[in-house]
Amino acid sequence: VQLQAFGGGSVQAGGSLRLSCAASGGTFNSYNMGWLRQAPGKEREFVASISKSGVRTYYADSLEGRFTISRDNAKNTVYLQMNSLKPEDTAVYYCAAGGRNGLPRSANDFDYWGQGTLVTVSS
Repeated sequence: VQLQAFGGGSVQAGGSLRLSCAASGGTFNSYNMGWLRQAPGKEREFVASISKSGVRTYYADSLEGRFTISRDNAKNTVYLQMNSLKPEDTAVYYCAAGGRNGLPRSANDFDYWGQGTLVTVSS
C-alpha cells in the first residue's frame, strides 16, 4: 500500500491543522491506520491509530486529548485533526498502515508508512 500525507504547514501555538493521508495500491479497509511523527533529532514516535472499521481509536498519552484521528473508507483516506497545537508538536508527520490483528499502539506495530508532511508550530 502506498501512503501520501498532506496538510502540513506553519501555525502559531494554539492553532489547528488537519492532516490527510491518501492510500492506494491496497485494500484500505483491511488495514489499521495511524499517524507517527518525528521531531528534529528525535526518534519516530507513535501519535494515534484507528481500527479497520474506524470504531476504535488509540492515542499517545502526551497528546492530552488535543488530536483526533478518523478515516473514510469510501475515500481511502485517514485524517488527523490537531487542535491547541504546541511548539513541541513540531515534527514531520507520517501516515502509517498495519495489517496485523489488534490496534497499533506503537510505531513498531505498523508495516507501511509513506512520505511525511512537515508541521511547524511557532510560539
